[in-house]
Formats: sequence, C-alpha cells, structure tokens
Amino acid sequence: MKADKILTNFKQIFSPIDKGHPLRGSQMSEANIIEDGYIAIKDGKILKIDSGKPAAELIDDKTEIIDYTGKMATPGLIDCHTHLVYGGSRENEFSKKLNGVPYLDILAQGGGILSTVNSTRQASFDELYNKTNDLLNEMVIHGVTTVEAKSGYGLNWETEERQLKVVEKLNQDHVINLVSTFMAAHAIPPEYKGKSDEFIDLVIEEMLPKVKAEHLAEFCDIFCETGVFTAAQSKRLLQAAKDLGFKLRIHADEIDSIGGVDVAAELNATSAEHLMMITNEGIDKLSQAHVIGNLLPGTTFSLMEDTYAPAKKMIEKGMAITLTTDSNPGSCPTANLQFIMQLGCFMMKLTPIQILNAVTINAAYSVCQADKIGSFDEGKNADITIFDAPNIDYPFYFFATNLVGSVYKDGKLVVQDRQLV
Repeated sequence: MKADKILTNFKQIFSPIDKGHPLRGSQMSEANIIEDGYIAIKDGKILKIDSGKPAAELIDDKTEIIDYTGKMATPGLIDCHTHLVYGGSRENEFSKKLNGVPYLDILAQGGGILSTVNSTRQASFDELYNKTNDLLNEMVIHGVTTVEAKSGYGLNWETEERQLKVVEKLNQDHVINLVSTFMAAHAIPPEYKGKSDEFIDLVIEEMLPKVKAEHLAEFCDIFCETGVFTAAQSKRLLQAAKDLGFKLRIHADEIDSIGGVDVAAELNATSAEHLMMITNEGIDKLSQAHVIGNLLPGTTFSLMEDTYAPAKKMIEKGMAITLTTDSNPGSCPTANLQFIMQLGCFMMKLTPIQILNAVTINAAYSVCQADKIGSFDEGKNADITIFDAPNIDYPFYFFATNLVGSVYKDGKLVVQDRQLV
C-alpha cells in the first residue's frame, strides 16, 4: 500500500506500546524509541513507522515526503481532565492565595467554583464558545490533539446544557477532538445551600436522563470532598449514572481523603482524579480495581501547596497514571500540557518515558479511545506531535518553553512553526 505522505528523518520517535490496557507499574517505563525514523500515513491513519529510509513499496509519484531532520515525534498529546467551558476569570483570588487563604475558605466566602458559576450562568452560548475555542487553539499549539472537557460551572440544567452543547459544537468545529463529561455535581449551588442531598436528587432524577437522551456526555464526574459531596452522595450519583450507561470519573482525595477512592474502586470507575492526599491503602485499592489515576500537578503548583500526588509510589504499586492540566479558571488556569509534563519531572520525579506514556497511551485509555489514538499502531489516527528537540529528554530539560513545532491531526498538518495552519 502506498503512503499519502511520509514524515522522514526524525532524530527520535517515541512509540508507546499498546498492550490492550493502560500501562501499569513497570510497564510505564517501557516504550520503543526509534532512531532515525519515519512515519508513513495513509487516509489519515498510521500506515507504518520504522527506522532508516522509507521502504520503496510505500512510495509512488503521489507520495508527499516531508523532512523533519533533527526533530522528535510522539503521538498527539491527550489532555484527559479539563474544565474548559466557563465564563469570567478569577485573578481577583490570586492575592488571597498568596496570603495563604485555603481554597475551601475561598469557596466558603462565595469565591472559587461559585464565582465562576455566577459568571458562566450569565454568559451566552457564543461567549462560552469563543472563549473555549481560544483555549483549544492554545492547546493544539502546545501539541494536544484530544481533550476531555467537563461541565460543572452551571449547577442548573440550563447552564449545564449550554456548556455541554458548546463542547458538542466545538468537537464538530475544532481540529482537536473533545470528549465530554457531565459534572453538575461540581459544587453545591447557592440555592441548595444546606440541601446537598436534594441537589443530588435533582441531578439524578432530572439532569442525568436529559444528558443521556440528548447524547451530550460520555462520562459522569463528581467532586467528592470535605464541604462538597460525601462519599455516600458520590456513590449514589455515580451508581445512577452507571445504570444509565455513563462511564465514571470521580474527583477524589484532592484536599482530604474521605472515601472517594473507595467509590472509584467499588464502581470500577475509569479514572479517579487529583489524588494528592491518597493513602497507601487507597493506592492498593485503585491498583487492584484497575482505576486510572489522572494526576494534576499543575493544581498543586497553582494552589501553592506542597503535596503532589505520589506518582512514583502509584507506579511502584502497579497503578496506571496519566498527567493532565486540570485547565480551569481557578485552581489551574493554564492551557499548556507541556508545563504539566515538566512538573511531572521536576516535582514528581517521573522519567520522560513514564510521562510520555502518561500523556499518550494511558490518556487514550482514560478517555476510552485507545483503539484510535495514543500510539503509532497501524490503523490508528495519524495524530502526531513534533518537537523541535533531538530526543525525548530535551523537552523536559529545556522547560517552560513551547518546543512543539508542528502538529498533525488525522494526517493533516494543523500547526506549523508554532502557529495554526
């Protein structure tokens, strides 16, 4: 079979090994590193990758040959936990964080999530669409080709639906693929203060069936945390979501360990998010239940805290992990997954191979699309991120700089010279 285009002369290609499940434990340190390699593309799919000169049987007079001498390539990066669709911003809370005011105290004062809820409820569809589109542009310029996006800044049906429809429309319009998560249980809305059980009832009885009927989300998520939703409430909501056919995520053990990990393990959630305060017992439970840990070091950094999720211990105990931005207006306002990857090195002491596996093949499993993305196996989508770097170590060594020069989505060049095509 002849290739439509062949990307050649890569100094290195990082090629994750898809074992049919997320890479766990020591598997996260395994990958094929192809020297002096090429990537052949046919009909937007991976046809072949190998080292040396492209095989003659791949080439005819219609094959486009593109030279990437000295560059390094990975599968398209995947950001598998974001809160992208929101109104307003929260820079007014920055000085409070600098003065040591805890996040839960800011929330209790009507700030935090509730401040964004107020702004999002007032924002029109077009305002939310344009703001999110700009964030996605930044993400693809930094090498991301697939993004998970949550609702959760509405806390009422009208606004939650608007957020989810923005994600739906952008998934059609933008070069980045979007995976939608319904998260109305992100905070207790002001009108339900002191009545959190009633709000959970509302989400279960009225919102979840509408989301399912309108095909607006694949996943359901909840914030299981002190002062927000209990483990019992989280289990009740996620069980109802599972019964309707949703895949499950849960924000757990971010600030306090209150049982969210147990819910994730018991209900076989796809992923548990944050996990900064997870216990050794909690790690064992997630490992045994094969729940992916979506880790968000940028949130610890942004909140100016000292405790990062114990990523190395998770790997030692056989867990699968990802790294992801948590891109949101309050606790992690960034669109730069590369910086998050660098935090994984500097603050979590993960190796470049572990991190690249985390943001490619494991992130693909976290969004349940590993049959299409996350590695360079033949027939998968030709999503390719090309770094202006000679090897896999360089983008971690040379930090806080966008080193992505080019990005291909489904075999089409969408970023060139760090600019949208």
